[in-house]
Amino acid sequence: MWPRDTRHYPPWVINVLQSKHQCDEGEAHMICNKVQEKLLKECHDPAKVCITDLRISHWEEAIQETKGGEANRNMAAECYFLWKTTRLQHLLLTEETRSMLTELRKMVRLLLLTNGDKLTQREKIEACACQPYFDAIVVGGEQKEEKPAPSIFYHCCDLLGVQPWDCVMVGDSLDTDIQGGLNAGLKATVWINKTMTMPVNTSPVPHYIISSVLDLPALLQNMDHKMNANLETDKMVSINDVHDSANIESKKC
Repeated sequence: MWPRDTRHYPPWVINVLQSKHQCDEGEAHMICNKVQEKLLKECHDPAKVCITDLRISHWEEAIQETKGGEANRNMAAECYFLWKTTRLQHLLLTEETRSMLTELRKMVRLLLLTNGDKLTQREKIEACACQPYFDAIVVGGEQKEEKPAPSIFYHCCDLLGVQPWDCVMVGDSLDTDIQGGLNAGLKATVWINKTMTMPVNTSPVPHYIISSVLDLPALLQNMDHKMNANLETDKMVSINDVHDSANIESKKC
């Protein structure tokens, strides 16, 4: 049995590893899984190495760790470019997501914020053709700091012409999306947790949790209702305060 993480890898990569590079099926899946682990732990400094060389190195190391022997840079490069090309071809926004974003933009301003290398992320953005659904797009690799630094969130607010306390951050990463939203003092943070299983020690703590981005419109509507209810309560308190003050003045007289 190979790790389930490799189910997201294009079958063409698995086939190439088997047919051209004498890997059995288990080894091919193990290589892909090792690459996935390296991607999750990736720390990229564009001043030291370009993202392409770094990603090829991931494949080179994974192949060597699995197969042993000397490193094979050409084999690693072939696997990387095949993986990259097929992945970009299959990036898309579902019809449901496009419809949701279209409806949301009628009521609120939307900004796409993503960390990562500028070339890699811009390629993904182009591939899934998501530009028309957002008022602005910000890539962390093009800024001085990435999520969870407050500065990139303030930059996003400036682009939208709004204050941080009027913004809601929606994302699937506790460490970057949710922590960043909290660091910047945003109105609310929404964590997309597909499994709805909570980590043993959840830190940071999001304001809201949803299992799908498609649940967002209902949540935002509920947030507005709560805010309006709070405003009405504040008005009632203010009116009562005025009445109380008037009564006190009357008693003094």
